Amino acid sequence: MRPRHLPLPGGCRCGAVRVELSAAPLLTAACHCTGCQRMSGSAFSLTAMVPPSGFRVTAGETVTGGAQGPDLAHQFCPRCKTWMFTRITGVEAFLNLRPAVLDDHAWFVPFMETMTRERLPWATTPAPHKYEGFPGMDDLPALMAAYAAA
Repeated sequence: MRPRHLPLPGGCRCGAVRVELSAAPLLTAACHCTGCQRMSGSAFSLTAMVPPSGFRVTAGETVTGGAQGPDLAHQFCPRCKTWMFTRITGVEAFLNLRPAVLDDHAWFVPFMETMTRERLPWATTPAPHKYEGFPGMDDLPALMAAYAAA
């Protein structure tokens, strides 16, 4: 599914950081890796891959936290520690927005699942595309086209 209307405002749990999504997601996903399980405190994390030009922080500032490394910059509210979005070094086409930070996120349905080899046995989603690891960057254009057509 896609958002019913844009732009969509959102924010962290305490409201110190506010964001706005003004472009439709390129792809949606659920990641089952143990890192996402630990960071989300759940069986998986949800992601809306959005174009950077269609997303902005409108109030407050985020801080980098969570699992840190040369490739990932997870962004959190400095006050309530809500995991809001992730930038991936070298990937300019999208950033990974946690859809639950949007005020209206009932439209969200994952289109693909990643890291299913680490999936908890009971954790399922309706995603039609499933990957034991992560899809390759070469696979993303076809997935994005299929999502846009769905």
